[in-house]
Order: sequence, then structure tokens, then C-alpha cells
Amino acid sequence: MPIFAPYVIERSSRGERTYDIFSRLLMDRIVFLGAPIDDDVANVVIAQLLFLQADNPDREINVYINSPGGHVQSGLAIYDTMQFLTAPVATTCLGMAASMGAFLLAAGAKGKRRALPNARIMIHQPSGGSYGSASDIEIQAKEILFARQRLNELLANHTGQDVERVADDVDRDRFMSPDEALEYGIIDQVVSAQGVNGDGDAEEDDNGDTRSAAPRLS
Repeated sequence: MPIFAPYVIERSSRGERTYDIFSRLLMDRIVFLGAPIDDDVANVVIAQLLFLQADNPDREINVYINSPGGHVQSGLAIYDTMQFLTAPVATTCLGMAASMGAFLLAAGAKGKRRALPNARIMIHQPSGGSYGSASDIEIQAKEILFARQRLNELLANHTGQDVERVADDVDRDRFMSPDEALEYGIIDQVVSAQGVNGDGDAEEDDNGDTRSAAPRLS
């Protein structure tokens, strides 16, 4: 059964305007990545990021992630766009950020990478299959090894971990709680309930971990 996006009706002195929910979120500079990452999803996310960059190249963009991951090259297309923008890109995980989802979470602007308290983050090495001649299989194997090394280097850069440690950690599925992801360097804050301290500033909980109120919607 298909799931249709809800619509939002806004009333003003000039009449009514109807938006699908994702367009309404875009007005608040919010991009929601809530699906497996393939070329189609990546193209939509990239288009939204480029639109927001053109609209205001200095104002923060918020990317919310609930994704099991997906195609490496599609994810890297989103990643390169995020790094290309002059507008800071804040990332927030709700639900699950796995594989390329976790990679994009870590790729947010430093100090602006967040996760909600019950989110799960998972990192692992890329996988793939190939068929055809022995030469074709060899070419595909080399490409997967190249992707693994490149992703390890990028993740190490964003987390502050050594490439060797990242390589060991992604050898098998590595699941993390938000606090573990914070310690690893994938995120900078564990987000408490929206507006708890009224200003979105970071604060420490009883255990000394960094927590903050979620950014408000306008």
C-alpha cells in the first residue's frame, strides 16, 4: 500500500496555501533523509541542498537522517555536496543512521552533529557482488577495496580516529548508542527533548555527557 505525504494548509491574510510536508520543512531549511540511499533519493537530497545554498549561502541547513544506508556512490554524491556548500550543514539522527547514513551523519558541520537519545548508529565496510568474467570480477573487487579505503579515510577525518582503528571497527557491523557515537566522534551532541533549556545550547547531563535541545522549527 503506497504511503502518501501529508499536506499542510497555512492560512494568512492573503488566503490559504497548501504544501506537502517535505516542502513545508524545506521552507525552514530542513531536509529529511528517511529512506535507503540510491540515485533517486540522492538526487532529491542534493537538489534541496543546492536550492537552500542558493537561497542563503550563510544560513544553517538541518539534515535529519533515518536511513539504513544504501549505495556508496549515491551517498558520496550527497557527501560531496554537503562539503561543497558554504552554508553549514547540521546533521541529526533519529531512529537509525546505518552504513552510508552514519557516514553522512558524521559528515555534518563540526559541533552540529546530533542524535536523539534512542537513535542507533551503525558503521561497517561496503559490500557488493559481481558476476561475469574473471576479469570483470577482479575489476569490481578492486573498486570495492578502493571504496572501503576511501570511506575509512573520510570517516577517520570526521571522527578524529586513526584510519587503522576505523578499518578494524568497520570490519563487521558496529552498532552504537548515541553516547557511544559521541565518544567515537561521529556526533557532537546527544539531543534532549526539543526546547528543554529554551535556547538550544549544549549542556551536560549527570554523567558529564554533552546534550542539547533540538533546534526549533520556525
